[in-house]
Amino acid sequence: MRIIPAIDLRKGRCVRLTQGQRAKAKAYPANPVEVAREFEREGAQMLHVIDLDRAFAERRGISRRVVQDIIRAVKVPVQVGGGLRSAADIADLISAGAAEVVIGTIAANSPALLKRWVKLFGCRLVVAIAAKKGQVMIEGWEKKGDLLAADLARRVAGAGLKRIIYTDTARDGTLRGINFEQTCAIACESGLKITASGGLASLSELARLREGEALGIDSVIVGRALYDGVFTLEEAQRALSQEPLQL
Repeated sequence: MRIIPAIDLRKGRCVRLTQGQRAKAKAYPANPVEVAREFEREGAQMLHVIDLDRAFAERRGISRRVVQDIIRAVKVPVQVGGGLRSAADIADLISAGAAEVVIGTIAANSPALLKRWVKLFGCRLVVAIAAKKGQVMIEGWEKKGDLLAADLARRVAGAGLKRIIYTDTARDGTLRGINFEQTCAIACESGLKITASGGLASLSELARLREGEALGIDSVIVGRALYDGVFTLEEAQRALSQEPLQL
């Protein structure tokens, strides 16, 4: 299982949101590019970078330039998302060196466009499903969509994609723990590889996530726990290298 550090950008700075709410943003003083380099030095195999300026439809935000700076600064693959609403947006990020691009709202709102983009970008495309009480959240998690998370998971599988990032928005940024049961349900509904996200709170929780590997849960995105010093990336990787607990 891979641990993927998250770098969320708001006005060019590293931030963590609580439950995805822009009004509940905690900014961190570290330079985002240096944060990315440090994660790479600690052994990160991939970085998850989100442009919150674009996610909140602030097209003049400066975070896109910082995203590009991060891509150039590290050698590990960078997965990028945030407000991607057109094929041109995706193509620009791939041209800039993004290994994968993450979409959410378009996948929920336009099945036809999703299929078209799968043909254009193939495995470079990843769908993020963010849900609150099982209901899909869209447009920077600020609006409730028309789909259940399970329905969108089946749609993504039907479109031919290989991976879903699943987040319970009520857990994200709270250190309350991943919604393991719902993440497993999404894995079962889709049959795809799943990246768990939202609320990872302890090293012991990683052992439980490893139980989901048979279902396709093969990675986890970690944000606040790293930034607030709950554990380090190196400690998390050591925990994963140990034999799984027999629970």
